[in-house]
Amino acid sequence: MNTHLLALQLMALQGCLGAFDTLYHHELSEALPQRVTARLELSIHAARSLIYSLLFTGLAFWTWQGAWAWVLLGLFVVEIVLTLWDFVIEDRSRLLPATERVTHTVLAVNGGAFIALLAMNMPQWQAAETGLAFTQHGGLGVFLALCGLGVGLSGWRDALAARRLWRLAAEEVGVEETLRFGSGAKRFLLTGGTGFIGQLLVQALLRDGHEVIVLARSPKQAAWTFDGRVSCVASLDELTAARRIDIVVNLAGATILGWPWTAARRAALRRSRVALTEKLVAWMARAEHKPGLLLSASAIGYYGRQALDDTSELNEDAAPQDIFMSRLCSEWEQAARGAEAHGVTVARMRFALVLGQRGALPMLLLPVRLGLGGRLGSGRQTMAWIHVRDLLAGIAHLCCLNERGGLASGAFNFAAPESLPQLEFSRTAARLAHRPCLLPLPAWPLRLLLGEQTDLLLEGQRAVPRRLQASGFRFRYPGLRGALASLM
Repeated sequence: MNTHLLALQLMALQGCLGAFDTLYHHELSEALPQRVTARLELSIHAARSLIYSLLFTGLAFWTWQGAWAWVLLGLFVVEIVLTLWDFVIEDRSRLLPATERVTHTVLAVNGGAFIALLAMNMPQWQAAETGLAFTQHGGLGVFLALCGLGVGLSGWRDALAARRLWRLAAEEVGVEETLRFGSGAKRFLLTGGTGFIGQLLVQALLRDGHEVIVLARSPKQAAWTFDGRVSCVASLDELTAARRIDIVVNLAGATILGWPWTAARRAALRRSRVALTEKLVAWMARAEHKPGLLLSASAIGYYGRQALDDTSELNEDAAPQDIFMSRLCSEWEQAARGAEAHGVTVARMRFALVLGQRGALPMLLLPVRLGLGGRLGSGRQTMAWIHVRDLLAGIAHLCCLNERGGLASGAFNFAAPESLPQLEFSRTAARLAHRPCLLPLPAWPLRLLLGEQTDLLLEGQRAVPRRLQASGFRFRYPGLRGALASLM
């Protein structure tokens, strides 16, 4: 049996499995490059990927002889140590989905197999004269070289992401510690606590000394996300009528942009927003101790479409329209207002585009970073936005305002004072990234692909935070350039 050739074939399989794991799990389903908590895991991935890049490329066309065989053996040892360390860090930082656990198990077994097969050749290679002997493996060698290139790029991408996340973690400690949600410890109930905004809010609440209960579809995974520092329930029925909750923050809602808005998809979007909010209100109705405040998420999509030549500002008194996105937000807010009948103050938070390390911004910046930025459609549609730190600070502000008795039920636009055309948004991002901003994307392919959802990208709303500012809130990032600079 040619153990050398079999080892290379198993390495090729390792490359395919690794590519699947990286693209499907690390990039898409788990979004590790956007998780601050994954910064150490990404650092390990970067080191492992660079080692694999060297192994794939080096073994594709050469046999490592003499002293080089000892170098190869050393790389194997380092790779094994990094793999074991990676297993430990993964189990401490997140709950892996079943598919990722299976994939990692297969990768570990397959990796051990090709390392063992190559080790069988070590005595012969170590006895030979030191050097890299060119060895022809045909198409297999070419494929391994391509795997080496791909895993090398992946490692470089992980290294940059880890570097950014380490810096972000260092910066956010000071920022989050300044947030105060009122005097004394309170008990918060959160829906959507494991999402982009929810995770940051939970961390801020914990830093401020509050108790947090998270309503989640997967309580075990949610508890893992927060290192067991929060209580997690799968149903509101798990909260007894005597359980005291001071403030409820309702952030839950399925991702709006994605699959086509078929009848089934629209029903799912309503269930995740309207039906869940109705369940929250029903729980408040039977609770012996009513929460003092309900902060319920909505979106500036409430206002519908605004004509490109319409320069009027949309404050919280602007009316909704008879289109799906507007109706969805209206129904969502109406469900939240049901809590007012039980003496609960209800603040309806209409979020603009939230800029942060996760969420929509990374995808918006991807074409810019690649030098492919430009206008979407006409580029004249207004983009209202808010920095995630201002959003969290706004939530804290409303909590403090309610504690002082200065908050009345109503809607609040969570949008920065500066809104601007989409093309100017792209140009600002391109200048910060030192990239051109020349490539337009016509409206018709977007409408062909996304249908009615395209309005989210091609139609804007010039929403202004009138009530937030009138209540004394001051934005840390009122202008786009400063906001993007802090994130890029």
